[in-house]
Amino acid sequence: MSDTILMIHGMWGGPWYWENYKGFFEDKGYRCLTPTLRYHYMDPKEEPDPRLGTTSLLDYAADLEEEIKALDQKPILIGHSMGGLLAQILGSRNLARALVLLTPASPAGINAIRPSVVKSFLSVQMKWGFWKKPMRQTFNEASYSMLNLMPPGEQKKYYDKFVYESGRALFEIGYWFLDSKKASAVDETKVTCPVLIIGGMEDRITPVSVIRNVAKKFSSTATYRELENHAHWVVGEPGWEKVVQLIEDWIKENPGEQ
Repeated sequence: MSDTILMIHGMWGGPWYWENYKGFFEDKGYRCLTPTLRYHYMDPKEEPDPRLGTTSLLDYAADLEEEIKALDQKPILIGHSMGGLLAQILGSRNLARALVLLTPASPAGINAIRPSVVKSFLSVQMKWGFWKKPMRQTFNEASYSMLNLMPPGEQKKYYDKFVYESGRALFEIGYWFLDSKKASAVDETKVTCPVLIIGGMEDRITPVSVIRNVAKKFSSTATYRELENHAHWVVGEPGWEKVVQLIEDWIKENPGEQ
């Protein structure tokens, strides 16, 4: 039976996010699943479902948990950015054989607010009530914060695929100290599977100073790799081939429990 990898996209994403990684792992014989988060099935040029604005991280996690429980084996979870935080939540529910966290959003208890992070979401946070509305970065914010190592022409190509995201989810991540439900909380003592955490030295939206604190949180089970010449978009920026090869090598060395 082929090992199953379930890949969780981050904010504004969809299955297209994983084209490079999915092709790589399928060529290696893995079964790859790339679910779409709730209300992300939309044309980027159209208006979002208004229910997206109040969709919680816990809603995303519930949908993913249902999909995972329908599988015939525990998957390896690969999550990028917000998807990396969702992977942490699912790992704490004993739903993963191994976790790979790519430039992950941080859980409750870790301060992720940095000047570059504020700049990355400035247009969103300038709108009153953003925490209950669908939201999306401007192109300039995306090119600064997420796609800064992509060639200029590639930046626009990817940005044009970005859909809207939940303002509630952004609030739960960035302002966890105001969230009564603590939706982004992760009990690291319940994550017993192997964990690989990857940070990019040039990342502006999940800076390595934040990722290092995520790695400390999971220090008993985690391997941490900090990559020079990489930023946030490790799923597609130049050099992604070396990143995905690093991941496969680590998976082979850390198979986890079936």
